[in-house]
Amino acid sequence: LRLAIISLLISLESADFVYLREKTGATGGNLSVQLDKLEKANYITIEKSFKGKRPLTTCKISSTGIAAFQQYVNHLKSYIDK
Repeated sequence: LRLAIISLLISLESADFVYLREKTGATGGNLSVQLDKLEKANYITIEKSFKGKRPLTTCKISSTGIAAFQQYVNHLKSYIDK
């Protein structure tokens, strides 16, 4: 699920919680836990606000997250090339 979240965020400026939940098919609780873990690893930033009276959680990938994803992709490529 964390890889799916990072894969989505790498191509977007930001994404809200509902969008990520719909695209990943994750439950709200599971998504929330994984977002927290990604934030603690400094791979994403999370901004909480309100849209009207509804809470809005917006996620953005950080430069650390971009670097980690690129490293992951490079590792996969090296395995394929062997």
